[in-house]
Amino acid sequence: MMGKSVSSDENSVLMAWLKAKRKEKGHTMRTLSLIVGTPHSFIGKVENQERRLDIVEYLRYCKALEVDPIEGLKLILD
Repeated sequence: MMGKSVSSDENSVLMAWLKAKRKEKGHTMRTLSLIVGTPHSFIGKVENQERRLDIVEYLRYCKALEVDPIEGLKLILD
């Protein structure tokens, strides 16, 4: 059953993956926010699970990081 909690197990796994990818790519929250076109506070809220990404935002985030969005989804689907 899927709840509305921002901090679901699946969301935790996905956000940890995105944060790790951001760091691997050498981005700070600020540099990533410039690429995504959002305030850096948005990146912080996403990574701290205070805010969920919708699917379009997730795809933009992955594109900005140059990572395959399917890779992240597989972590929560398998």
